[in-house]
Amino acid sequence: MTVNESHSGFLSPTGIEIAFVLVGIATLGAALVTVTTRQLVHAALWLIVALGGLAVEYLLLTAEFIAWVQVLIYVGSVVVLLLFGLMLTRAPIGRSPDADSENRWAALAVAVAAAGTLVWVVVDAFRTTWIELDGPAQGSTEATGAFLFRHWVLPFEALSVLLLAALVGAIVLSRKGREDKS
Repeated sequence: MTVNESHSGFLSPTGIEIAFVLVGIATLGAALVTVTTRQLVHAALWLIVALGGLAVEYLLLTAEFIAWVQVLIYVGSVVVLLLFGLMLTRAPIGRSPDADSENRWAALAVAVAAAGTLVWVVVDAFRTTWIELDGPAQGSTEATGAFLFRHWVLPFEALSVLLLAALVGAIVLSRKGREDKS
């Protein structure tokens, strides 16, 4: 066996790479439908598909812990909170004229500029970065837990308080609407 036969190159992708690209395309499609649909509940349901696609991508990258965190935190908690917020505030189920501001071209320009800036910053920041292969795998529970508890405990706790405040606010708004009708 020669060196060329033992190493698959760019033009001979593996099954995992093909699955990664296909799931990525489906996830991107779900994300686009999420932000372009005019029905709020449908947007929330497509958000579940997009976040679930990201969890599958993490599984394909052998980062099982991050995949389960994605499912439990984002799909399980954030989207449920969003749906509860929609239900408690009595948001319209169908098309909502209030949700459409007719500034689609300006929003598209800002989104493209933000995406271009983000890609440029990430490529520039990680151009010379090397991944250490010694020690535990980067996607392992040990490495991820150590990193999260060392650097990200406070932001996670702040986010949980923010989400709780949003849920309490939705409950207060829904109660206020009932009192006004009485």
